[in-house]
Amino acid sequence: MPLPKSTWIKSSYSSSDGCVEVKDENGFVLVRDSKNPHVGPLKIPKADWEVFIDGVRAGEFDPF
Repeated sequence: MPLPKSTWIKSSYSSSDGCVEVKDENGFVLVRDSKNPHVGPLKIPKADWEVFIDGVRAGEFDPF
């Protein structure tokens, strides 16, 4: 799923305690903690992000 440019998207797994937000920016995916946006986001190359998401969907990071 493509990310809208210049818009922070809240994780669908968010809770009232906070969440992870992402956005697409010039070939990178920016990831931040919504409770601490002043800390600054992680800047991940889009290709690496896509590999990570594919791994999540394939269950590569499931604890069991």
